[in-house]
Amino acid sequence: MRSSAVGVTAGLIGWFILVELVSGILQGYYVPLFSDIVVSLGIHDSDVNWFEAAQLLMSALVVPVLAKLGDMYGHKRILLIAAILTAGATWWVAFAGSFWTFLIAWALQGFYVVWLPLEIALIFERGRVQQRGVSTTRRAAGLLVVGLEAGAIIGALAAGRVFAATGGDLTTTLIVPAVAVTLVAFVIWLGVPESKPEPGRRLDTWGFVILAWALLLVTGGLAWMRMIGELGLGADAWLWVVALLVAGTAVFAWFVRYELNQSDPAVDIRVLRRPEMWPVQATAFLIGISLLGAQGPLSTYAGTDPFLGYGLGLDATERSNIIGVYLISLIIGAVLFAVTSRRASPRIVLIGASLLVGIGYLLFLPFHLELWQVLLNLSIAGLGCGALVGAMPAAAAAAAPAGQTGIATALTNTTKTIGGTFSSAVFGVVLAVGAGAVASQTAASLGGYLTVWAICAAGGFFAAALLLFVPKVAFADAPPA
Repeated sequence: MRSSAVGVTAGLIGWFILVELVSGILQGYYVPLFSDIVVSLGIHDSDVNWFEAAQLLMSALVVPVLAKLGDMYGHKRILLIAAILTAGATWWVAFAGSFWTFLIAWALQGFYVVWLPLEIALIFERGRVQQRGVSTTRRAAGLLVVGLEAGAIIGALAAGRVFAATGGDLTTTLIVPAVAVTLVAFVIWLGVPESKPEPGRRLDTWGFVILAWALLLVTGGLAWMRMIGELGLGADAWLWVVALLVAGTAVFAWFVRYELNQSDPAVDIRVLRRPEMWPVQATAFLIGISLLGAQGPLSTYAGTDPFLGYGLGLDATERSNIIGVYLISLIIGAVLFAVTSRRASPRIVLIGASLLVGIGYLLFLPFHLELWQVLLNLSIAGLGCGALVGAMPAAAAAAAPAGQTGIATALTNTTKTIGGTFSSAVFGVVLAVGAGAVASQTAASLGGYLTVWAICAAGGFFAAALLLFVPKVAFADAPPA
């Protein structure tokens, strides 16, 4: 029976690698096509930023709700619903003919972000029966990240080739990911077994409404902050930013007080207070700064003309090669996490991965003028980020009580998204300050880039320091009954 159970878990991981492969394709496929999408929709290049903002906001709002529904009604059922919704949105993206229809479809496509948290919850719940849920989940999480990043590479490489093969037919090109998501919905329906939901649960509707308003206010303030950096708005615009952030913080405080009085809260604040949980969620926020927020500045730095005394002067193809190296380092980091987590303490692995992120970005401060220096620094940081992408949801699942694995793993994604949104807004302002001060009206100053890298390095080191507060015995398998 034990061998049979292990086989079922291994088969489950195999199906989920396929799901994450498609998730990666969604994340990598559209990036090379954005210029053609802009022309097709008749919009400006800067309007592409609204696509990212809308999808990030949608994912931040729906992921906690769907994860809680998975804990209540079964993780497979909600995973299948999320896949069907993503498939419908992806087909809509392919045939959207205007900016607003494309923006709405693109935002709804963000339902795919909940796939990984629900998969982690399914793997953990199945492994819990064997008293090896934590170790199984750690190894599986690393493999799922490999599938995710491999899919991103496949998507990025395939998009341009499909576009060329179809003679520049954008609609036909965009149908390809829609077909992939539709097929993966059938994979989930036919190949994934259901988890056993906890009885007697209820949905804390008002709690999620309050949380949604808090997220809307905070992300709205951050989006406005980024627009200030991009458009160079006046000082009055900062009053709106401050007002939105203060209001969002106040609503978050209200949310915490409200949840502490609920018998079955939307987010169990008492669980988040645990010493093995809050450092993990804080790490997700801090790593989101470099994982999601630093890629734009890296791309613009790589394209900056070295005539200014900094920058690499690379064209679009060469810049995409840098991103490819970074994605490969993420894959290697995820594999190393899956391998080393069998022997090393998960807590030590988390701390070591955070330190790699800090060291990689710290090296940018003195070493950034040569291509090999940038690639080396980025690879070191990528190893740490790759390990953490797999480690954080697995650690959150291990620290969560029975019946709350879905929401716990989903919160790592939400906090990571908020961290990325926050850093993206701050970096936009930082890079706008002093732009054109030397010899160009568009290039950001070297001081701006140094500030970005210093913030990313500080985030990695601070995360490592916070993880020292995690008990040494955390994230271990439960003892046999």
